[in-house]
Amino acid sequence: MKKFKYLKISKTKKLRYIDNYYKKKLYIVFLPGFMSDIDGEKPTAFKKYAVRKKLGFLALEYSGHGRSSGEFTKGNISEWSSDTKKIIKKIVKKNNFILIGSSMGAWISLKQFKFFHKQIKGFIGIGSAPEFLERLMWNKFSKKIKKEIKEKGISIIKHGDSKLKQKQYEYPVTYQLIKDGRKNKVLSKKINLKINVTMFHGQKDEVVPVSFSKKILFLFTKAKKRMVIIKNGDHSLSQKKNLNKILRELDSFRNSFF
Repeated sequence: MKKFKYLKISKTKKLRYIDNYYKKKLYIVFLPGFMSDIDGEKPTAFKKYAVRKKLGFLALEYSGHGRSSGEFTKGNISEWSSDTKKIIKKIVKKNNFILIGSSMGAWISLKQFKFFHKQIKGFIGIGSAPEFLERLMWNKFSKKIKKEIKEKGISIIKHGDSKLKQKQYEYPVTYQLIKDGRKNKVLSKKINLKINVTMFHGQKDEVVPVSFSKKILFLFTKAKKRMVIIKNGDHSLSQKKNLNKILRELDSFRNSFF
């Protein structure tokens, strides 16, 4: 089903992506989360939907993610937002599109409204995590971890408890990443587009509080807004029943557009 491609951004950078090309069609653009790739259930489900409905599709891996070039520890929100802007311009071109942002992808999505406000016709967030670097990481780090990051420039952060049967993650967090996040604030910038905006968030999300999705809805002053809290849902919402709920919402976006 997936045919991965690479877009050369510069002599030293190429980004991996999957697409479903249509010259003059509505596109779906999926932006993954922090340290995520496009091998998972969500991009697969959204591409299948796009093919079935004869829509354009794009999902990408930011630099340092998945099999895109670059070192993860040298990347940041500014660079990943720029990657996204460049690949949308190359692949989606002038077509209208619906944005779907998962976790950090929702933060990157909000950064795109500045460049594509005339083309974005809807926005779906999944476990959205805008400004998480400061609010969920730095502000909650111990003095010891903060000191390590400041002195060494990096710390490996572990999340999840194996004793509680939680999935464990390891995040290399750099000081430059934290500082760059502070330059990319989005939660004070209102967006005045009359579009559909729906936030999906798992009730049992142990990574990002539901309040972060609510903060995003508050930004949209003229949109048709909806908050969907999925009972027993986790952070990723990648289970088939949860993806089906998101696909139904996507279908209603598409129908309202046409």
